[in-house]
Amino acid sequence: MLAFVNTLLTPACTLVVWFVLDLLRGGRVTAIGAATAIIVGCVGITPAAGFISPTWAMLLGAIAALPSYAAIVWRPRTRLDETLDVLAAHGLAGLTGILFIGFFAQHSWNRVSNGLLYGHPGQLGWQAAAAVAGPAYAFAGTYVILKLLGRVMPLRVSEHDEALGMDVAQHGEEAYNSGEGAILVMPDGGADAEGDIARR
Repeated sequence: MLAFVNTLLTPACTLVVWFVLDLLRGGRVTAIGAATAIIVGCVGITPAAGFISPTWAMLLGAIAALPSYAAIVWRPRTRLDETLDVLAAHGLAGLTGILFIGFFAQHSWNRVSNGLLYGHPGQLGWQAAAAVAGPAYAFAGTYVILKLLGRVMPLRVSEHDEALGMDVAQHGEEAYNSGEGAILVMPDGGADAEGDIARR
């Protein structure tokens, strides 16, 4: 029951803080921002859902919004290829939730352990170790897998295929083949723009 309640409260608080940040930064809120905020809140509470009180879960929702929002605003200024903001929305929010357990876990709620605020500083050390070990393991494992795969197949499509679009290049179909924004893509990769316009 605790995990269920916390999983409802945390994203709600993340959403409120995200709306405030969007209003301060751009003067309006967006549907994409709202969806991202809910994901950030859900990811943030995932490690901590059964270990902190509902009050701390609401604070976690508010706090998790800050590093994730900052990373999403910062990323477009870099060359980082991070289309879906996985690092910001999942990585930073998850790390925030992991560390939050170390500070605010309560034995009276979880029957396992207290955090630093409730007299058990060792829990914060364990959480910090997990916050380092998890990403390090994932990075090392992914690196090895990609190195092995790179020996037997390309890991990225050609620039031509990327420009043409993955729907056409990889699947042989167009996502939008009629209406506004549609283009005619010939099977050989060429485009007959004038002929296409004349036929429409």
